[in-house]
Amino acid sequence: MRLAFGMCHNKDMRVQIKTIPNAKKESVIEAGGIYVVRVKAVPEKGKANEAVIKLLAKHFKVAKNQIKIIRGLASRHKTVEIK
Repeated sequence: MRLAFGMCHNKDMRVQIKTIPNAKKESVIEAGGIYVVRVKAVPEKGKANEAVIKLLAKHFKVAKNQIKIIRGLASRHKTVEIK
């Protein structure tokens, strides 16, 4: 797993992210201690959250079930736990 800015609890890592839905291009960029995650999915019925989890799993090279949104399910600013 890549080292990242965030808090570590045991082997878990928590990172702050800002989600940008409806983006033209999907990407994960670290900026100023938080990750900016751009996804093409719309913010309806959890579609953007699913896309965020999928993209973060690919970025950190972990399985999707090892990523959990702790705070901000309905917000653009989220706290994510990566195991």
